Amino acid sequence: MIVTPLNQIIPVLQVAIGPVILISGVGLLLLTMTNRLARTIDRSRQLAQDLHSPIAPNREHTLAQVSIIYRRARLLRLTIALAALSVLLAAVLIVTLFLTALFHWEEGFVISLIFIGSMGSLVTSLVTFIYDIHLSLVALKLELKQVKPDLK
Repeated sequence: MIVTPLNQIIPVLQVAIGPVILISGVGLLLLTMTNRLARTIDRSRQLAQDLHSPIAPNREHTLAQVSIIYRRARLLRLTIALAALSVLLAAVLIVTLFLTALFHWEEGFVISLIFIGSMGSLVTSLVTFIYDIHLSLVALKLELKQVKPDLK
């Protein structure tokens, strides 16, 4: 068995702190994203119940809202999956850092690829999250147009 001295492991621990903080931060983002998904699902169920009502007011308007909400739910699913992939890659990065230190591998390229993958996944997740926010405003505008038709 290869024995790695403690003085070589301590710098690895220091380097691993960054990905650990990333995992914590993305975890909070995931909480926000899953809450938005839950709200979207609740709203879609409410609209579906309105559509089943015998006196469904303005059916076309409700169907347009359902369409937007379904798009948002699919987009949020993608957003959550990408953020979770980012966390997964950060965890793999930490394990890889320790394995390279323990076995004295010089795998900087692999570590760089894992980090780039993690950041790329996070960036894509945030872009889709911003697009979800845009769609929620589109849905709000659609709903408010019933109250104020001249809304721009």
